[in-house]
Amino acid sequence: MAHPDDAELWAGGTLALHSQAGAHTTIAVPQTNETRNQEAAAGAHILGASLRLLDELTADTLHDLITELLPEIVITHNPDDIHPEHQTTARTLLAALPHTVITTGHPHRAYTCDGYNNLDRTSHPLTLPTIIDITNTWKTKQTALAAHTSQPITNHFAPMAETLARLHGHRIGTPYAEAFAPTPILGRLPATTHL
Repeated sequence: MAHPDDAELWAGGTLALHSQAGAHTTIAVPQTNETRNQEAAAGAHILGASLRLLDELTADTLHDLITELLPEIVITHNPDDIHPEHQTTARTLLAALPHTVITTGHPHRAYTCDGYNNLDRTSHPLTLPTIIDITNTWKTKQTALAAHTSQPITNHFAPMAETLARLHGHRIGTPYAEAFAPTPILGRLPATTHL
């Protein structure tokens, strides 16, 4: 992800679900300052994930990380997200995937997450057909997001996260959900209905 609070904001409930199911979950973000790095560590811990702070975000760095961790699944931003740093992060990961998958066989599945102002994008809204019920991990997501005390969580990000979680939850008849889009890897989409 592009920023220390992005994993919590866009996929925190899903990451917590995977962690509770026994999956080893890793959040990778670029290093920023000590405060934000500590908040990222706290948020990852709450979600049951480990944290990797990257010195730089390049296709080679991500290739090396994936080669080391051999993840089944990766989640990133949508390359069409309106936030330029989200776009850069997504495009860098997508650039790393072909060579990485050819040499390691991993990841098996890739997904992009929701983004800022998606609901306002009437001409090109992000399509998010994979919806994960996070009702049981909603409080964990909130707590992990609140660990980012240097950011405008209470008045900005938390209400936005709740609005989106309720919206996606309504789409599948649950109180809270997160939505993702499968991303082709070497021309293939994941043959699964869940992450």
